Amino acid sequence: MKDSNEGGRWRTWGPLLLAAMFLLFMLDLAYGSVKIPFGEVLRALFGRSENQGWNTIVQVFRLPKAITAILAGSALAASGLILQSIFRNPLAGPDSLGIGSGASIGVALLMLATGTSGTSLFGSLSVPGYAALVLAASLGSGVILAIILLLSRKFEHGVTLLIIGILVGYFAGSIVSLIVYFGSPQKVQQYLGWTYGSFSGVRMNELPVFAIAIACGLLLTLRSSKALNAFAVGENFALTLGIQVKRERTRLLAAAAILAGSVTAFCGPVAFLGIAAPQAARRLFRSSDHHVLLPATMLIGVLISLVADIISQMPQGGSILPINPLLALIGAPFILGMFIRGNGAAPRDAGGSP
Repeated sequence: MKDSNEGGRWRTWGPLLLAAMFLLFMLDLAYGSVKIPFGEVLRALFGRSENQGWNTIVQVFRLPKAITAILAGSALAASGLILQSIFRNPLAGPDSLGIGSGASIGVALLMLATGTSGTSLFGSLSVPGYAALVLAASLGSGVILAIILLLSRKFEHGVTLLIIGILVGYFAGSIVSLIVYFGSPQKVQQYLGWTYGSFSGVRMNELPVFAIAIACGLLLTLRSSKALNAFAVGENFALTLGIQVKRERTRLLAAAAILAGSVTAFCGPVAFLGIAAPQAARRLFRSSDHHVLLPATMLIGVLISLVADIISQMPQGGSILPINPLLALIGAPFILGMFIRGNGAAPRDAGGSP
């Protein structure tokens, strides 16, 4: 009966979420300092608008930004779901566990190792250079994840694990600060701008590298949906199902590191989304089955990121607001409301301890 109810909720909410994603995607292309009618947006996508300026705005500026928001939202949401299931904690996420700070270490080290200059942090990197950027950020995330995983063996309580994650994040942040301190003033300014988060820094020729990195992380995740279901209950339960715990855990943590690290590398350390999206999916679909939760969480992550991207374009004059403060404004009240409605208890579906 449970499977039937879950299927019914997916048939109800799935198409609505997909329709909302398409609508928000079109709004993201149409809305900004220059407003473009929907019909002209569709023509501009194929370069057929009579207004050449609209063709340029849509194809060169807004389309890569909207696609980046979709990729980043789905990746961070999936990464958050993985971490919440493995650590069985509803507040586990790439930012709360310090994984974003680990990715920042890799980016900061690469910043000092390259001599690029321009309007963006890595404005003159080649495609192999961006691949190195993703690798550096993913390795930084993976190192922090490995440290937290080792510490979690000794401290299994959910709150203790979060405190450990925060402390590790501060430690990684201090390393980043020291690395940035030795950079040139121009590099430091560019790096600080990168830390605010933005979906507008990825150009069309860089999107394939970003998309391939996200696809690799998601493929690793999709291969382990059964393991995620078991981990959400506990590792002992996973063993009784014949799951090779160490191998699956390593694969999933590698996927989380790739997903979070790639987004951090290209968009900056984007916060809150990895925590909020999985919780929203659990409440909307009332399911603990990751075959349902994973696509639902990714869709909700995409919706959140598209909404934030649309709001970021509200100022006139061509300026774009940073993503991190906007996501904090959206995510913090949501998480606070989640605990107020639940009287501070962790959701059962998350497998977390109160």
